[in-house]
Amino acid sequence: MKFPKPHTLKQIAELIDSKFIGDDDFPVLGMNEIHVVTPGDIVFVDHPKYYDKALESDATIVLINKEVDCPEGKALLISDDPFRDFNVLTNHFKPFQASDSAISSSATIGKNTIIQPNCFIGNNVVIGDHCVIHGNVSIYDDTVIGNHCIIHAGTILGSSAFYYKNRPEGFDQLKSGGRVVIEDYVDLGAACTVDKGVTGDTRIKEGTKIDNQVQIGHDTVIGKKCLIASQVGIAGCVVIEDEVTIWGQVGITSAITIGAKAVISAKAGVSKSLEGGKSYFGIPADDFRSKYKEIASIRKIPEILERLKKQEK
Repeated sequence: MKFPKPHTLKQIAELIDSKFIGDDDFPVLGMNEIHVVTPGDIVFVDHPKYYDKALESDATIVLINKEVDCPEGKALLISDDPFRDFNVLTNHFKPFQASDSAISSSATIGKNTIIQPNCFIGNNVVIGDHCVIHGNVSIYDDTVIGNHCIIHAGTILGSSAFYYKNRPEGFDQLKSGGRVVIEDYVDLGAACTVDKGVTGDTRIKEGTKIDNQVQIGHDTVIGKKCLIASQVGIAGCVVIEDEVTIWGQVGITSAITIGAKAVISAKAGVSKSLEGGKSYFGIPADDFRSKYKEIASIRKIPEILERLKKQEK
């Protein structure tokens, strides 16, 4: 998430009442999670396990809960609670804006696009040409939809990331200031849910077709010409490359990559990155050849046990 205009390190420190290490006028251009940071961004870190990763990332400002040596060319913001202060900055630069109409006056809707009754279209939404948005679709603020898209009834685009910190008093949500971006010729089935990015974009690329009741987590990127069947659940920060096929009720864990042209069979549980160009099934998902060998081995267990019993006699 880039700020509307550049800020200085001192200005940002004053917003969160933080000590800082670096020049007062050190430029701050935005804020992002570590997987999407670019120079000029703030990244936050609150656990020693991830200090080095944050300090060595492309981010040039690190919001951290311990005073450490500042890398050359970077700046630090020292906070007793970086998670809290990252939320403070999100609320400042991307505050929630209540809508006063079903279709916001700031939304842009392209030519020959049909919006069916009972839809909600939020602030600064952009919808391209020749789209059909069926009834009871909710499109949250800042969502971008390309041309020739079809979105079926009850689908929700732009809900908040499922991202919480466990505190003694309960779960504290990391605020979402990102977007959902849907490229051209994408179809979304009925009752799908697509969470917006925490600071970046959740993106579905050109030509992908998605069935009913699919959940797509924050900051996930789905490639071109993918097919995703009903009741698939995809966690946050997943990368699904082009022309992947995912059949019904597959579950995919966070922060992994599914290679191009992979095929994942129904009810598989994906717990690690998968190489492209192969077919997978099972829990945990593995390629067909390995999985069938595993199943064959398991089936031999009763025979092996029976043989051992005979030997004992």
